[in-house]
Amino acid sequence: MKAVIVGCGRVGGLLAASLDASGHDVIIIDLATPAFDRLPATFGGEAVRCDGTDEDALRRAGAEGADVFLALTEGDNRNVMAAQLAREALGIGTVYAKVNDPMRAQAYAELGIGTICRTTMIADALLGAMG
Repeated sequence: MKAVIVGCGRVGGLLAASLDASGHDVIIIDLATPAFDRLPATFGGEAVRCDGTDEDALRRAGAEGADVFLALTEGDNRNVMAAQLAREALGIGTVYAKVNDPMRAQAYAELGIGTICRTTMIADALLGAMG
C-alpha cells in the first residue's frame, strides 16, 4: 500500500513509522524540516519538505497513485484543503482529514471527505470511561 501523510506531528510521525515498519510505501510531507526528527532512524520512507496544500508540490512529492492520503496537520483548513486536492485533483480514493472542530468535521463529512475529529473522540472516550 502506498500512503501519503501530510503533517509529521505526533500522529503523522507515529503513523508513518508504523506503516513503514509494516512494509508499506510511505511518503510523509511537512513544511518544517525539524518535524522529520520525530521519525525513527530506521524510517525507510520518503520525508518531503513541501506544502501539502499545493497541488504541484503534492505531485512532485509522488502523491499521485497513492492508496490512502491522510491530512494530519494542526490546522483544520489546511487538512481539508489537502484532502480535497488529494480526492479531486489527484484522484486518491481513500482520503481522511483530521479536524478539531466537531461542526466542521460534520460539514466536511457531508461533502464526502473522511474526517477524524479528535475532540469528539476524546469526549466519547471520557464519557465511556465514566460509564
